[in-house]
Amino acid sequence: MQEWANQLCENRQFGSKMTDSKYFTTTKKGEIFELKAELNSDKKEKKKEAVKKVIASMTVGKDVSALFPDVVNCMQTDNLELKKLVYLYLMNYAKSQPDMAIMAVNTFVKDCEDPNPLIRALAVRTMGCIRVDKITEYLCEPLRKCLKDEDPYVRKTAAVCVAKLHDINAQLVEDQGFLDTLKDLISDSNPMVVANAVAALSEIAESHPNSNLLDLNPQTINKLLTALNECTEWGQIFILDCLANYTPRDDRESQSICERVTPRLSHANSAVVLSAVKVLMKFMEMLPKDLDYYGTLLKKLAPPLVTLLSAEPELQYVALRNINLIVQRRPEILKHEMKVFFVKYNDPIYVKLEKLDIMIRLASQANIAQVLAELKEYATEVDVDFVRKAVRAIGRCAIKVEQSAERCVSTLLDLIQTKVNYVVQEAIVVIKDIFRKYPNKYESVIATLCENLDSLDEPEARAAMIWIVGEYAERIDNADELLESFLEGFHDESTQVQLQLLTAIVKLFLKKPTETQELVQQVLSLATQDSDNPDLRDRGYIYWRLLSTDPVAAKEVVLAEKPLISEETDLIEPTLLEELICHIGTLASVYHKPPSAFVEGSRGVQHKRLPGSAGSGDSVESPETASAAGVSEAPPAVIPSQGDLLGDLLNLDLTPPTATGPTPPPTSGMQMGAMDLLGGGLDSLLGGDLGGSPAMGAGFGAPAAAVPASFSAPVSGGLDDLFDLGGGVGMPMGAYIPAKILWLPAMKAKGLEISGTFARRAGVIQMEMTLTNKAMSVMTDFAIQFNRNSFGLAPAGPLQVLTPVGPNQSIEAALPLNTVGPVMKMEPLNNLQVAVKNNIDVFYFSCQYPISMLFVEDGKMERQVFLATWKDIPNDNESQFQIKDCHLNSDAASNKLQGSNIFTIAKRTVEGQDMLYQSMKLSNGIWVLAELRVQTGNPNYTVSLKCRAPEVSQCVFQSYEAVLKN
Repeated sequence: MQEWANQLCENRQFGSKMTDSKYFTTTKKGEIFELKAELNSDKKEKKKEAVKKVIASMTVGKDVSALFPDVVNCMQTDNLELKKLVYLYLMNYAKSQPDMAIMAVNTFVKDCEDPNPLIRALAVRTMGCIRVDKITEYLCEPLRKCLKDEDPYVRKTAAVCVAKLHDINAQLVEDQGFLDTLKDLISDSNPMVVANAVAALSEIAESHPNSNLLDLNPQTINKLLTALNECTEWGQIFILDCLANYTPRDDRESQSICERVTPRLSHANSAVVLSAVKVLMKFMEMLPKDLDYYGTLLKKLAPPLVTLLSAEPELQYVALRNINLIVQRRPEILKHEMKVFFVKYNDPIYVKLEKLDIMIRLASQANIAQVLAELKEYATEVDVDFVRKAVRAIGRCAIKVEQSAERCVSTLLDLIQTKVNYVVQEAIVVIKDIFRKYPNKYESVIATLCENLDSLDEPEARAAMIWIVGEYAERIDNADELLESFLEGFHDESTQVQLQLLTAIVKLFLKKPTETQELVQQVLSLATQDSDNPDLRDRGYIYWRLLSTDPVAAKEVVLAEKPLISEETDLIEPTLLEELICHIGTLASVYHKPPSAFVEGSRGVQHKRLPGSAGSGDSVESPETASAAGVSEAPPAVIPSQGDLLGDLLNLDLTPPTATGPTPPPTSGMQMGAMDLLGGGLDSLLGGDLGGSPAMGAGFGAPAAAVPASFSAPVSGGLDDLFDLGGGVGMPMGAYIPAKILWLPAMKAKGLEISGTFARRAGVIQMEMTLTNKAMSVMTDFAIQFNRNSFGLAPAGPLQVLTPVGPNQSIEAALPLNTVGPVMKMEPLNNLQVAVKNNIDVFYFSCQYPISMLFVEDGKMERQVFLATWKDIPNDNESQFQIKDCHLNSDAASNKLQGSNIFTIAKRTVEGQDMLYQSMKLSNGIWVLAELRVQTGNPNYTVSLKCRAPEVSQCVFQSYEAVLKN
């Protein structure tokens, strides 16, 4: 609707002096018939008026699709205004009339060669907006010409059209080579073309995060930086966002980019400023802090951020949310700019609260007097929410800056004297925190607090006051009376107050046992016998048993010395903060959440990190490694509720299984016919009965390393003609093991990060993981469980993490797996959904295992059986795949594959092409037969796979590709 309105406005430039309102007036009954007659009129002016009426009807929601052929006929015109209107109609109705839309193709082709660049650009823009599969292939040639057009306006429009076409038909765009043309446009002489090419490639790369489309290197970066100075503001934003995804090679390159981006900080558009700040914040990570330029850059970053705060309130809010992140990462940037965050009387509440938050983050010994004077003023405002936040802010300042604690406490006491109810309650809540931070220092104020006991009506304030009375009961003469007054309405109190009251009375009893015995019995009885709340009941029973069995132990537990509370309890978790810094200037920086938390279908959202703090090398994989491993690098999706999945995953059995090791393979050789051989595992793969076929028995468990049958075994049955075994096969290499990739990011698992891979060692499948603790607390009590999966993978024992994992520590863990677990067909077939439990919580992620881990050691088929089976499997079950860029000869390929239990049965050479006939057997008894063609000097192999369960062919091909390219 907006686009039509814009186009209508544009059309006014072409000489329509009168108002367009007449087109929206309702005419008589035969409106469509009349319009049809006018559209076919010989008079150009009448025709144009008719098209305007059609567009007006379309704009107000009337269906004028019946006029499609008549409007399309009007395309053949030299009048640019009329052409624009017809194209507008076409964009709207092409989807509902795809067969008619094909009529317009010839005109598009013709318009793309028009001498007027405006018409060429208009044609290519409209082509991109017609989302009809049928006609996209006809538009490839015109688009190709426009991408190489002499006029930059046409080229920049065509660049955006490629992104639109990719959204409709990605395969077509790749096959036609448009992506390569787009990459070439990054070197274009016109900066707007460069910006649009970058925008289009970025858009396409978002939907294909592993494609590495924007292959950024120093030469490309140089071109982008050159174009940056001459672009429009939106072009600059596209280029800056692209630069932010680049990781410089060293600090010199980082400094050079920063120097060329810094002038953008003085741009009038706030979006350009924030994009520049994002690039500089990221590249600063690589600059040494003792470098002079580092200090200069810090000084340059402050003024533009301050300038953003003079904009309208909505922009101020966005700027403040971004500044909040910047201040948490680098408080030194704005440490001298405290005054700009002081609240103005006419600021909206959302701006006031955000400014207050930043003031506390910037508070230091140097400016605390100034801050406290401001906060005291705010506490007398009329806005209740703001006053509450201001009082809390005074408490946070006391905890953050020790030298100011005394002044903060006296300010809070002054506020309590005002007797304003909500001010008093907030003051008591923060004073409790001050007592926790500075024990035995400010207890003289307790008497003043107790005077206000009756005015407290909010649960948090009542709980805070009860805590103070219980904690300092020995200093308060009438502590028992005060607590007893709360006890009268025990069942009407909130859970928070009830729990605090129970603990406070037990503390009081341990300090004054003779005077408070009745009181403690009363509260224990109320908590355990008369309460429905399980938390309260459990705490009551624990105290009751402690007091009745060992009062000395109870005293040690309940009255133990408490740890001091930390300065900043509301800081964003470091790994999340790193990611959010990489998203400055986007919605993520306003929500303070990663894009994956709010973008629908966020499989394409990549997790970003700052360059200097990527952590250990094995948690950050290159795209090449990930694709070679055949495992998706997209962030693990939340496990869907599939069947009784929650029950499966949450029911974590922490006891070790009875089986202590892998089951040995059956000693007898394979004595089955072809039908039995391949029929076995299909039912289990599709979720059938696991106890079925005898063919499966041999595949289950984790067999010990079996020595494969020799390749030089005698050939019987006259197969010499078919299988020319002249070129012998050497010794097999080691099994292929993919590199570790990130499975569970720390921010999704409360600080626990898991990267891992799968390996098959001596016949045992292992899940090899690195567990990293990025939280502040120690992690223990690890356990793991899998959801039902296609091949019945399950842990063969408990997850062995023998020592607690401290903050910033990593530990390696290898989990042996078997294949006797419950089976359910997954999508994709090799998907594995995992639950990991520790002392903090249960976390879920999904990963994909290479199917080669399931190829068993007795997977070499007899030659006669191979031949009979190949003929027996229907040709419909055969799949053919290309393995590109593989530079091994047939013997080397055979050796490599044999290391992963893909056995070469025979080899023959026909006209310089080696053909390897191979077999492999999956752990559930499914056999896969293969023919691998290797042509000397040709890096592209062809592999044909035959199997009774063709669903596995794609995964088997991925394993072939991974093993051969590794």
